[in-house]
Amino acid sequence: MISRSGHKLKQAAALPKARKQTVLNTFRRDYQLWIMILPAVVVIFIFNYIPMYGIQLAFRDYNFTKGLTGGEWRGLFYFRQFFENYMFVDLMKNTVVISVATIVLSFPAPIILALLINQVRMKRAKKTLQTTVYLPHFISTVVMVGLLSVLLSPNSGIIGHLLQWLGLGDVNLLGSTKTFVPVYVLSEIWQHGGWNSIIYLAALSTVDPQLYDSAKMDGASRWQTIRYVDIPALVPTIIILFVLSMGSVLGTGFEKVFLMQNPLNLPVSEVIATYVYKIGIISSQFSYSAAIGLFNTVINFIFLFVMNMIAKRCSDISLW
Repeated sequence: MISRSGHKLKQAAALPKARKQTVLNTFRRDYQLWIMILPAVVVIFIFNYIPMYGIQLAFRDYNFTKGLTGGEWRGLFYFRQFFENYMFVDLMKNTVVISVATIVLSFPAPIILALLINQVRMKRAKKTLQTTVYLPHFISTVVMVGLLSVLLSPNSGIIGHLLQWLGLGDVNLLGSTKTFVPVYVLSEIWQHGGWNSIIYLAALSTVDPQLYDSAKMDGASRWQTIRYVDIPALVPTIIILFVLSMGSVLGTGFEKVFLMQNPLNLPVSEVIATYVYKIGIISSQFSYSAAIGLFNTVINFIFLFVMNMIAKRCSDISLW
């Protein structure tokens, strides 16, 4: 008995050492995987981390002759300038409204679409439906905005004529401050909803078929199968993607908003991204635009960090 106990104690004492050696030898054991991801790590380091050296531009007066580090140190001067700007409130309001509306309305769309596609039993019809809803994603933003301009034109557009036929008159959907946000959000759903559903369809493909057979034997309807089998399988993916979406609350896409802008909808379409472009590139106020961009990035990171903490406490699912 004593020898057996001593042997067990020796084994227990050896466990932490073996675990430590495993951690230290991870690279040697999985060197093939590290080599495989090495190019991606190098690219991310070069294009995402090295440029962070230029963040100091937000705290200096940029001078072409002196470079990034040669300008006079101004501290938080440009941040205060942005906060005291008369456009600050409108920029924040427009950015938050467009971003929140896009997240609230477009985030559930691919989930619903994936659940509906998953219910299609005919393989050929399912593939055709998937291909159809994926195609708009491959339309460039410039072409998409061009289509919107043609279709929504009050004089020559199909939707413009339809509104006139319904007795609504000449409604300029792209030129109205009331309709700009709905047009932007709905076009985002139409263009990217199908493509974003791919990851949810992948998650549904991992569901054990025996669960569907059990639900069918228990007399569950399609709605009950979706509620008690499909949706629980999607919950981890939904939480992770929702947390990631919080990292772009103030990161409303520049290209589409900028292309959809016109003098009529500018009061609701001027967001931080377009303002930074006009201030930094057109007006050459590089330090000021860098400060605004840094402020935008910090706020997005705070949203991401807080939402990750909430998700971890509530569901034990998080990014880190």
